[in-house]
Amino acid sequence: MSCLITMSQKELHRLELIQRIRGGSLTVVEAAALLRLSRSQVHRLLQAYDQAGADGLVSKKRGRPSNRRHSEDFRNLVLDLVREHYADFGPTLAAEKLLERHRIAVSKETLRQWMMEAGIWVSRRERKKRVFQPRGRRDCFGELVQIDGSLHWWFENRGPKCALLVYIDDATGKLLHLRFAGSENTFDYLHATKAYLQQWGKPIAFYSDKHGIFRTTHASKKDRTSGLTQFGRALYELNIDIICANTPQAKGRVERANQTLQDRLVKELRLRGIDTIAAANAYAPEFMADFNRRFGKAPRNPKDMHRPFAAHENLDGAMCRKEIRKLSQSLTLRYDKVMFILDPTDLATALAGKKVIVCDYPDGRLEVTHEGTSLPYRTFDTLRSVHRCEVVENKRLDDMLAVVAEMQAGREQQRSKGGPRRTGQTDHMFGIPDGSQSNGYQKRGTKPGRRADFTKDPVVIAKRQQALAQLKAAE
Repeated sequence: MSCLITMSQKELHRLELIQRIRGGSLTVVEAAALLRLSRSQVHRLLQAYDQAGADGLVSKKRGRPSNRRHSEDFRNLVLDLVREHYADFGPTLAAEKLLERHRIAVSKETLRQWMMEAGIWVSRRERKKRVFQPRGRRDCFGELVQIDGSLHWWFENRGPKCALLVYIDDATGKLLHLRFAGSENTFDYLHATKAYLQQWGKPIAFYSDKHGIFRTTHASKKDRTSGLTQFGRALYELNIDIICANTPQAKGRVERANQTLQDRLVKELRLRGIDTIAAANAYAPEFMADFNRRFGKAPRNPKDMHRPFAAHENLDGAMCRKEIRKLSQSLTLRYDKVMFILDPTDLATALAGKKVIVCDYPDGRLEVTHEGTSLPYRTFDTLRSVHRCEVVENKRLDDMLAVVAEMQAGREQQRSKGGPRRTGQTDHMFGIPDGSQSNGYQKRGTKPGRRADFTKDPVVIAKRQQALAQLKAAE
């Protein structure tokens, strides 16, 4: 009767040498040297072979649980903790947290096997890739417009890295608007959307990703508008919906268009020697006309779903950043660390203690309004530095102001952290050195290493001593 015996390579080598010993072609001493065993151990192997044949050389531990294995109670305890606290953790991180928080040491590979057997963890080999079913185009032009920003080296090594804001129609696949910008930011999207709406009208909806420009995670259940971003609020005022896709594949039309643009548009810009954002924006309409002629499709329904603006809708008034401020009794308010002092007109005086709206436009204009009426104002910027005046007869004042100016140069001046990033805004009043490159401030080069305290700067100390000496001499 034959049976199947499972042996390792090491055991097969032993079987070969034992058979040679029994055949007389090898001595026990020579076999012990080849197997790196003692003579006594070789004799034990011979005895086991004589009693059970080849099966006598197989390890008796094979197929049995390890003597060093964890108990079943310990295994269940670990799995209960993982299910309760670390159900979505990987085995490596879960093993670290078990040791850190529960003082339970278990190997990450052991924990991996336990989690796989319990159905908590699925190995990478067994994971199935998510299947994305294709979605048909919309029927009408202007029914759904996909928007996205693509940060890329559009000018290659000839210019800076920048973003391209893309507006593409879902029904026809035609590019409706392109705008080059320094980055994806609210003001540039307001610029681009305003130009799009002026040219085509209002679409039914925009389709975007979950970028912070389009979607906020701090929505209120009581007020629909309180959970909107500035861009979403602008579309809400114009009765345009915005839909955020869960995955990039859901808005594949604009994603594939970005891939095509990163190939074709980059080469077109190279052939024309374009290396600035302004020149690229001037060339964009010509490129869109050629792109749409080559790749555009006819819609299934010839109806244009773009809508005209209603009588009460104000495109310019909607496409801006709006924030509510309470007017003080002295007719002042603060916005981005600037004090706005309203002229004491009859309307402004009646609004003391009430709320007004600050409208910050992409082109740099700023208005303080109440129910659509603009209120005149003057400003006082608390961050502005002391400017040196011309040399006057009393030179002590100028010297002291020089010391103050040096001290102010070392201070960190920053706008409000909750204020807007003004990368896409032009000609605004907030463009003073505020330590933020995104606000248009060109940072000066500094020496490597930790920055020294400006009060210990030898140059500042020397000027201070000189000013004090002149002050004493004058006295």
